[in-house]
Amino acid sequence: MKLLKTLAPVAALIALPSLGLAQDADVTPPVEEIGYIFTTFMFLVTGFLVMFMGCGFAMLEAGLVRQKNVTMQLMKNVALFAIAAIMYYLIGYNLMYPGDGWSIDGVLGAFATTALEPVGLADTQTDLTYASVGSDFFFQLMFCATTCSIVSGTLAERIKLWPFLIFCILLAGFIYPIEASWKWGGGFLDAAGFLDFAGSTIVHSTGGWAALAGAIVLGPRLGKYKDGRVTPFPGSNLPLATLGTFILWLGWFGFNGGSQLYMDTAANVADISRIFANTNTAAAGGAIAAMIMTQLLYKKADITMVLNGALAGLVSITAEPLMPGLGTATIIGAIGGVLVVFAVPFLDKLKIDDVVGAIPVHLICGIWGTIAVAFTNGDASFGTQIYGIVVVGIFTFVVSLVLWFILKMVFGIRVSEEEEINGLDMAELGMEAYPEFSKG
Repeated sequence: MKLLKTLAPVAALIALPSLGLAQDADVTPPVEEIGYIFTTFMFLVTGFLVMFMGCGFAMLEAGLVRQKNVTMQLMKNVALFAIAAIMYYLIGYNLMYPGDGWSIDGVLGAFATTALEPVGLADTQTDLTYASVGSDFFFQLMFCATTCSIVSGTLAERIKLWPFLIFCILLAGFIYPIEASWKWGGGFLDAAGFLDFAGSTIVHSTGGWAALAGAIVLGPRLGKYKDGRVTPFPGSNLPLATLGTFILWLGWFGFNGGSQLYMDTAANVADISRIFANTNTAAAGGAIAAMIMTQLLYKKADITMVLNGALAGLVSITAEPLMPGLGTATIIGAIGGVLVVFAVPFLDKLKIDDVVGAIPVHLICGIWGTIAVAFTNGDASFGTQIYGIVVVGIFTFVVSLVLWFILKMVFGIRVSEEEEINGLDMAELGMEAYPEFSKG
């Protein structure tokens, strides 16, 4: 031990020259690579933030369904993410971003499998002014998976597992990439001047339209609407639903911030920070508005509405999180929170059973957020924004409706009455999330 103490200072002195050489060496990347490095890094970090939203959706849905259906929601959220990852790699990414390889110019992208750069960028002509293909693919994939997650919550507690997953294959592989290519892939909506910064329409209302079509074909849960009255089915775990909402709130910083697409200049970094701030205050506005509205309407604040109000604010600001100031962003989010409070009972009047409120949050507020772009961005027009909403809505809803009907006829999409009463956890999966507790 004494010998080691004696030799330690000597070893440090010997190392000093080599440390000096390391400091003197020029390890700064070439100028053309710096932007590439930072933007690639941004995509990876914001991408895994958006991936964490998958956990948020799973926790939110697990908390808002009844105890007997919790495991089913967990299974669906894990499976749909895995399906989206495979389908987006096999076909979705190039359908969405065809470059010059459109199958039908501006309408239908390229049918090709995603290919990454060679290891170490050897023998490649990679554009070092942007980002790596791997990071861009990873980031964009997370948006695709989010679209599928939106559908999951609406159709909870009565849909079979495998027909739902087949629909996710088609949504992730074809429906989402095709309509997203019309704007983000440089298609005809982009040429028309339609603006949707991070996907109020491209992602959220698309998931909402697909969910609405499924809810219509599937029908409401047993006993939900009876004798002209709406029977509430309280969720099994509100702390879990609250956790899921906060996770989604956190992930949204990656969702909107990463959609700046570049982190190669001080201006872009400043814009990303502005997007973070606006995203946060819109969520706050939505939560506060929903809390006040439920207090005024029902004499008591409703935590489930407040959670959905926060998400409504997030969806509402997603189409344009950069241009507004903090005050305007708060108002945009607050209007989303108000819309949710009124949209939930309106759907009940139509006897459209949406278990977690995904249609009000993602479809209604996705539409509102896309229209709101014209209030803050001088390059947007109300006519073009509505045109984009209608085009994406008709395409997604009609195709989804046809697919749900086909799945219903071929496989059957709804469990039996007995299975629904006993719960999908045991009927579809043979296991419960809370086996030590009595069935809810």
